[in-house]
Amino acid sequence: MLSVFAGQVGGRGNLDGTGTNAWFYNPEDVAVDTAGNLFVADRSNQVIRKITSAGVVTTFAGVAGKCGAVDGAGSAAEFCEPSGITIDGAGNLYVTDFLNSTIRKITSAGVVSTIAGVAGPSDPVDGTGPNARFNSPYGIVLDAAGNLYVTDSGADTIRKITPAGVVSTVYGATYQAGSTDGVGVSARFSNPRGIAIDAAGNLYVADAGNNIIRKITSAGVVSTLAGSGQAGSVDGSGTSAQFLIPFGITVDATGNLYVSEQSFSVRKITPVGSVTTFAGVNGQSGSVDGDSTTARFSYLYGVTVDSAGNLYVADGGNNSIRKITSTGVVSTVAGAVAQTGTTNGTGTTARFNDPQGVAVDATGNLFVADVTNNTIREITSAGVVSTFAGSAGQSGSSDGTGTNAQFYGPCGVTVDANGNLYVAELYNHTIRKITSAGVVTTLAGSAGHAGSVDGTGSSARFDYPTGVVVDVAGNVYVTDAGNATIRKITSAGVVSTLAGSAGAYDSVDGTGSDARFENPIGIVMDGAGNLYVADASANNIRKVTSAGVVTTLAGSGQAGAVDGSGANAQFNGPSFITLDSAGNLYLADNGNNTIRKITPTGMVTTVVGRPGIAGFTAGALPGVIARPGGIAVYGTTLYATMDNAVIKVASVP
Repeated sequence: MLSVFAGQVGGRGNLDGTGTNAWFYNPEDVAVDTAGNLFVADRSNQVIRKITSAGVVTTFAGVAGKCGAVDGAGSAAEFCEPSGITIDGAGNLYVTDFLNSTIRKITSAGVVSTIAGVAGPSDPVDGTGPNARFNSPYGIVLDAAGNLYVTDSGADTIRKITPAGVVSTVYGATYQAGSTDGVGVSARFSNPRGIAIDAAGNLYVADAGNNIIRKITSAGVVSTLAGSGQAGSVDGSGTSAQFLIPFGITVDATGNLYVSEQSFSVRKITPVGSVTTFAGVNGQSGSVDGDSTTARFSYLYGVTVDSAGNLYVADGGNNSIRKITSTGVVSTVAGAVAQTGTTNGTGTTARFNDPQGVAVDATGNLFVADVTNNTIREITSAGVVSTFAGSAGQSGSSDGTGTNAQFYGPCGVTVDANGNLYVAELYNHTIRKITSAGVVTTLAGSAGHAGSVDGTGSSARFDYPTGVVVDVAGNVYVTDAGNATIRKITSAGVVSTLAGSAGAYDSVDGTGSDARFENPIGIVMDGAGNLYVADASANNIRKVTSAGVVTTLAGSGQAGAVDGSGANAQFNGPSFITLDSAGNLYLADNGNNTIRKITPTGMVTTVVGRPGIAGFTAGALPGVIARPGGIAVYGTTLYATMDNAVIKVASVP
C-alpha cells in the first residue's frame, strides 16, 4: 500500500482526477464554455485539459510530456507548449501553440487541426493558412464575426485570422518594439501577451514588455488605457497606475477588465480606467484561498470570466486553477498545490522544501536531507517530524550542535551502526558528520571550495557531492557528481578516488581511473563491500567492487522505461538507490516517476508508479508518484522522498 508518511504531496504533474487530486504543470491560460466547463492550456505538459463544473479533470487533447506538432483526435494530437486558448459558441477551441508558432483548432469532439502557420521557428509572414508564419504566438481571442486576434509576442504585433484562414498584421510593426499609440500598424507594442474583447468589439492587450494595458477600438485606434510604463503595482487612474508584467486579461459583461500580473495579484480596471487590486497582495506569493486580501497567488498567467462574473485564473507558479468570485473570494478549483515550509509536526501537518536523501537507523527513525531548507529532519516511526540539525532557511557552513549548525544544500544522507549520520553537501562541496547527539562537524572538504583533490580532511576537494554511504569499518563512499567520480573517505578523514577520472564524463566499465561515469547520484553498499551507483545521465546502474572494478549491472544507456534483465532494461534519470536485506536494489527512477526493483542477478521490474504519469494516488500498488528522490528500506517498508513529502510503501514487492 502506498501512502503519504510526512509532509504534503503537490506540485507539477500530469495526473487526471477531481479537484486538488489532479496535477498540472505550468497551466498558462483558461477558457470557459456556456456549460461551465473549463479548458486549460497546460503548457509544460503539452496538453489541453478539461475541467467539468464538478471539478473532474481530464486530458482533452495532446500527449502529456510529448512536444510535437501532430494533428489528430485527442491523444493522437501533439502540441509544443500551448499557451493561449479561447472558445466559440459551438464549443470549438482555438489554441496558440507557442513553440510550434502555429494556431490550432480543436473541435468539441477533440479533433485537432492546424489552421494557420507551419510548425517551427520563423519570421512572421502574412498569408493564408500554412502560408502564414508566426513568431511565438501567445494570446488569442475571437470576435463576433469569427475573426481571431493573436498576440504574436515574438514579433511585437497583433495578427488577425479570418474564418477563411487569411492572416494579416493589423496592429504594430514586426520586430519594432515600442509603446507608441496610433492607428493600426503605426502603433507599437512590446511582447504583447493576453488579449480580450468587449461587447462593442474593442480589443484590450496586456502589453507585458511595456507594463501597460492597451485599448484598440473597432476603428483600429490604439491607445494606452492604464499603466505608466514603469514596472510596479500601484493602483490609480489611467496612466498614474502601474503594472508588473501583465500577462492575462479578460473583460466582464459590464466592461470591467481584469488583469493578472507577475506581482502575484489580479487587478481590476473599470471602463473609465480606474485601477484597483482585486485579489492578492503585491509582492506576496503563496497559495492561500480566502477573501481578496488574504488570498495569495504565484505567477499568474491567463484569466477568463464566466457568465456569472466569476474569474478563473491559471496560477502557473502553483500549478493550479483558481476561482475568484465577483466579491473577491478565492478558491482552488483544481490542481495539487505544492505545500512547502519548515514546519515540524506529525505526518501531513509537517512541511518540507525539496527533501532528497533519506536514511533509516536501526530503530526505524528516518533522517531526511531537506535541501532548500538547509536542514536535516528526523521522522520517528510514528511520523513525528523534527529538525535534527541545521537552521531552517539559513545557508552556511558552521559546525555546531543541532540547530546551531548550518548547511548549504544537504543532499545525500546515510547512517552508521552507531547512529552517526554522514551528509553529502551539494553547495558547500563538503561531507559533514552528525553524531547521534546532533553534533555537526566537517569530515572532508572545504566549504565553498570546489575541486577534485585527494587528501586529508579540509585539504580534500569535492565538486557537488550528492550521494553517500558508510561501511562497517567507518569508511565513507561518496558520489562526487560534479567530478563524475566515486570517492572514499577513511574514518581518519583521508580522501582518495576509488573509481572514475575527474572531469572525464562517459559511461565506461573498467578499473579505478580507467572507468568513467557521467553523473553519479545515489550510492549504496552490500554486505560484501560492493557499491552500487545510480548514474543519472547515463541511465544505468553500475557496480563497483572494493578493488574499484566497475561494471554495468543494469540499463542500456538509453532513456526509457523498459523492464528486463541487465542491459535490456531502460531507466530515465535514476537518482537515489537503496538495498534490502535480501540483496535487492530499489531505485528512484526520477524521470519515469517510478520506483524500480533490481534483483541481485540484474532483473529490473517497476514496483511503484506508472511511467509517464506524474502525481500521487494512494492505495494499492503501483499507484502514481512524481519525481521520487531519496529512498530507504526498513524491514519490509520502503520510504521515498517525493516533491515536498515522504511517501511510504508498506510490504514492498
